[in-house]
Amino acid sequence: MHMAHLISSGMFDVRVGGEAAPASAVFPDWTAGDRFGIVIDEPFGGLGAAHLIQLATALFYDAKPSRRGERPVYPEIYALHYGRGFGAHAPFDFWPARREAILEEDHRVLLDAINDRGITRLAIPNRPRRDIEHRPKEEDAALDRIVSAFVYSPAGRVERPDFTIRGTSARTEYNTKKVLQLAAETPERPAAEASPSTTVKETDTSYHDWLALRRADTTPEDRERAALRRRARLDEAGLTTESYRVIAVADALRRL
Repeated sequence: MHMAHLISSGMFDVRVGGEAAPASAVFPDWTAGDRFGIVIDEPFGGLGAAHLIQLATALFYDAKPSRRGERPVYPEIYALHYGRGFGAHAPFDFWPARREAILEEDHRVLLDAINDRGITRLAIPNRPRRDIEHRPKEEDAALDRIVSAFVYSPAGRVERPDFTIRGTSARTEYNTKKVLQLAAETPERPAAEASPSTTVKETDTSYHDWLALRRADTTPEDRERAALRRRARLDEAGLTTESYRVIAVADALRRL
């Protein structure tokens, strides 16, 4: 759960309509009960929303500081891979593995997963709006609970953005690099099985098993494409700006 200490909300420069804004402007009225979810539909697609993921995680800890130390927990964030696995995003602390779900390509299954996890802040890739029908009452359940919905681009920038997030510390690029590194390399495996007292995923053998399983999701070409996308967004300081659109929750559910 390195994110509890690696990232803080102060490491991001938020601009709404081109004007400086606090982190809370992205996630208004964030509470200790909020849960962030992101839909991923292409290899390493979630890297295009790295700052949104990290900002949500920082606010998860800010809302209840005891989560960082007194009772350390992993953030309530969820990666929903739509159709198949698209590479482990677990370095962002989508952990344990149940927080990174591999789903069949069925919009009904996807909404079921969103509702089952109680997601309140939802990010989806820039998919077209469609005339689709969800299972009875599942759409109503989502509309009743989800507070915010966003469109992101796997490449990191959307057209006609409502806001941007720029990292202001090199730490904000750590996880994107780690995702691509672990997709290509086999890190040293812990010598023993994890115990109930294990507090970090890197010493948990099941984490290494998960990385090995997800390594088959992507190709070297996928990794190179994702790395090139990220490098193309880096400024002179080696930092990245991402852009997003805010959409109505009902609109988001038509894009699943």
